[in-house]
Amino acid sequence: MSDAMLSKVRKLLAKAEDPACTPAEAEAFTAKATELIARYGVDRALLAARDPGTDPVGDRTVDIPAPYALDKAGLLAGIAHALRCRSVRRRGGSGFVMHLFGFASDLERVEVLFTSLLVQAAHGISVAPVPPGDHPAAFRRSWLAGFASAVAGRLSRAEAAAAASAESGSAESGAPSVALVLADRSDRVDRRLAEAYPRLRTAAPRRLLGGGLEQGASAGRRADLGGTELRSGRPTRPLGQSVGGASTEVRG
Repeated sequence: MSDAMLSKVRKLLAKAEDPACTPAEAEAFTAKATELIARYGVDRALLAARDPGTDPVGDRTVDIPAPYALDKAGLLAGIAHALRCRSVRRRGGSGFVMHLFGFASDLERVEVLFTSLLVQAAHGISVAPVPPGDHPAAFRRSWLAGFASAVAGRLSRAEAAAAASAESGSAESGAPSVALVLADRSDRVDRRLAEAYPRLRTAAPRRLLGGGLEQGASAGRRADLGGTELRSGRPTRPLGQSVGGASTEVRG
């Protein structure tokens, strides 16, 4: 990401992270930042299609410490998947290590968004009221699951909107199909992951019994990453049912 673009995105996200920022203001700042990030991702993909050396496939690891390490890992996995990266979750110390695979520009986008959304989630969960009778830890785990689900859905839609807009422009100019370019990138990332981890198993779904899923999802909707047209999203699973992440983990 160019220094100017990165600076602009970080300034927008920093405003959204401010505890004094109202939900509406945070939504506006985050939506604008993510719009820029989504457009940047498509632009870099099209540039790399012409000059592969500008955006190589790579990987990086991210340490996810306790507390709520599994929930933070789920947030990172959802962001990575939405931005056309792949993730492997491994045990590490008291928490987890997330091994991310993707093109350099996409990995950078994941890191910028995860850093900001982790701060926004921490602010949100610190002020979320725990319902009477709910265990605080169970409530917070379900809150984070709802937040991650809402965020991942909106990121996916923002990415799709950016790709559709670019596809329209490429059709008029005779440029390569954006859909084919992005599909090829995803295939290359999958091959890179398979080379590093030839034997993987999908992470088992979780059963979350806390009552924070809807509150967390509401917080994720307030950080609406795809624009105002996406506000109608809701958690895809009711309370008490399994909630799975987008990550995989090494077969033991």
